[in-house]
Amino acid sequence: MIKRCIMIFPDFNNGQVIDDVRRKYDPLVEHVQPHITLVFPFESDIEKSVLEEYISKTVEDIKPFNLVLSGIAPSNSTGNYLFLNIKEGKDEIMEIHNRLYRGILKSFYPQWLKDIEFLPHMTVGNLNDPSAFERAVEETKNIDEVFETIVREISVEIIDENEDSIIEIIVPL
Repeated sequence: MIKRCIMIFPDFNNGQVIDDVRRKYDPLVEHVQPHITLVFPFESDIEKSVLEEYISKTVEDIKPFNLVLSGIAPSNSTGNYLFLNIKEGKDEIMEIHNRLYRGILKSFYPQWLKDIEFLPHMTVGNLNDPSAFERAVEETKNIDEVFETIVREISVEIIDENEDSIIEIIVPL
């Protein structure tokens, strides 16, 4: 079984700001680049070629799109997370997310996601300690940088036993 995740890895000119926040608040900062999750981690024996063909066909009519993120907000729905909010590109991300979970990935739709609405975002923090989380919310609430790019591809990562991200597939839009 291979543990995978399907994501967008946006490239921002001012991405250093995101990196700085993540270094302070995100325990996965050393394992995976800043990303937007399309399909949450799943374990399967799906062949790489089958998965790549499925994703390519699923997104073949989706063109590159603008992505704008701004504003860090707390999310307590599934833990103490800090989310960088998506201001533009949310509809495209939701469409890709929904399409990917229809076919061969349908059985991997997370149970916890059935109880809440999928909210596209970039995680920049995750703190277990409630008081540390409250401090992080306070310290990041005035970060008003705007992050803009064009999404031209989606990626499949393998998550290894150390939680490190290994890019396996890149599908252009």
